[in-house]
Amino acid sequence: MSSSPASPAPSTPNAAPAAPVVVPHSLTEDAVAIFTGVLLISVGVAFFTSAGLLTGGTAGLAFLLHYATGIGFGKIFFVLNLPFYWLALRKLGRAFTVKTFIAVLLLSLLTELQSQFLQFAQLQPLYAAIAGGLITGTGFLVLFRHRCSLGGVGIAALYLQDRYGWRAGKVQMAVDCCIVLLALWTVEPLRVAWSIAGAVALNLVLAMNHRPGRYMAV
Repeated sequence: MSSSPASPAPSTPNAAPAAPVVVPHSLTEDAVAIFTGVLLISVGVAFFTSAGLLTGGTAGLAFLLHYATGIGFGKIFFVLNLPFYWLALRKLGRAFTVKTFIAVLLLSLLTELQSQFLQFAQLQPLYAAIAGGLITGTGFLVLFRHRCSLGGVGIAALYLQDRYGWRAGKVQMAVDCCIVLLALWTVEPLRVAWSIAGAVALNLVLAMNHRPGRYMAV
C-alpha cells in the first residue's frame, strides 16, 4: 500500500535577522584609539604648518591666530575649544566630553613638542595639503568611532549627525571650507586654494567612512 504524499509544511514568514551583539569599547581600547587618532592628527598638522597651509574648524582659527600673533598653535587651539565643552556635556554626555577634553589637551601638547620629533626640509604645498588632509581625516575617523572629537566643529557635527542624521563629514566640510575662505583677507589665494584641497581631502575620509548605519560607536 503506497503511502500518501506528505503535506507541505505550513509556510512561515521570514524571520527577522537577529540584531548584532553590541560590544562596547573598553577603557584600554578608548585610550589607545585616542592616542592613535591624536598622533595622526598631529602629523597632519605638521604637514599643514610646514607648508604654511590652513585647515578648517577651531584648528583653522587657531592656525590664523598662530600666523598672525606667533603664539603657539597648541596654546591657541586649547583655549578656543573651552566654550564647546558646555555643548558636549549637555548634548553628547559626560564620557564624550571627558574623552574630547583629553584629546584636545593631548593634541595641544603634541603640536607644541612636534618640532623635536618631526621636521621637513622641503614639502610641496599641494602634496602637503592632500597627504595632510588624508592623515588628519583618518585621525578624526578613529576619534569619532570611539565617541570622541577635537572639540569645536567636530562636536557640532557629531551632534547634528546623531540628532538629525546629517553626515558629520559633509557638515564639517562645509564649515571648514568657509573658515579657510576667511583666510583670503590675510593669506595669498594660492595657499588658500591648497588649504581648501586639504580640507576636502580630510572631510572626504569622514563622509565616506563615518555615517549613520555604517558604523555605530559605543
